[in-house]
Order: sequence, then structure tokens, then C-alpha cells
Amino acid sequence: MTVKAVCVFRANDKNVQGTIVFTQQDQSAPVHVKAEISGLTPGQHGFHIHEFGDNTNGCLSAGGHYNPHGLTHGAPTAQVRHAGDLGNITADASGKAVLETSDHQLQLIGPHSIIGRTVVVHEGEDDLGLGNHELSPTTGNAGGRLACGVIGISK
Repeated sequence: MTVKAVCVFRANDKNVQGTIVFTQQDQSAPVHVKAEISGLTPGQHGFHIHEFGDNTNGCLSAGGHYNPHGLTHGAPTAQVRHAGDLGNITADASGKAVLETSDHQLQLIGPHSIIGRTVVVHEGEDDLGLGNHELSPTTGNAGGRLACGVIGISK
């Protein structure tokens, strides 16, 4: 049973827009993530799944990083990380970022499903929990929330 989900970005006050497609073949399989986002400033931007699918106050109402296991912030490849820690997405000189990866901590099926949660692209680079800043262990010190979208079920 393959499950697909999609997140669409359209920031009102910024030129950021894009789509993220999530696919999972079954509950034990990793989630495949394919993202294309444009309108970013060149460079790296923190890229995370946040706990709520609430954008009533813009990206601020999405809550913190999705962290069902109560761990500290880390890189997508780290043993210890939030489930929603996807690291950075890198925008080229034209502001376009493309990412294709698979992640074993994400789920579209089961009690820790990310469907209905928000994906946020941040203004700055995520230090992957390795920086000396006080926000490093919780947010990666990635800066403000640039754009976001809610993950919904796709056909």
C-alpha cells in the first residue's frame, strides 16, 4: 500500500513557492522526499517538519520541530535528532532548491504520521545541532520562518 502526501508552499509576503512530495511504500519503508522550492536567497536554508498543521498565524503557529521521541536537534543522518529534522535545502544562484532523499524517521503511515503537519523553510542555515548558539540543540539556530505549507494526503 503506497501512501503519497504533498506540501505546497506559497508565501504571501515573500516570493517563495514550491512543492514537496512524500511517498512511502509501507510502514517499514523509508519516506521518499522530493522537494522543489524557488524564490529563496542563494545558500542553505533550514528545512524542518513542525508539529502542527496550523498556519492561522502564518508559519509561527506551526509550533516547534516535530519531535515525538523528545530528542535534541540534529542532522538528518544523526542517531539523535527530531523526527522532523531534515537538515538544509540549498538554493542555487537563481534561488531554486531541489532535494531528493529518503528518511527512515519520517512516517506517512501509523501513529507518528507527518500528514497534517507543517513543513517550514527557514531564513538561515541549520547548524544541525552542532553550533555553539543557545538555540542549536532545539532549532539548529536556522533563523526565522521564511515559508511554510501543510502536508496533505495526495492521490
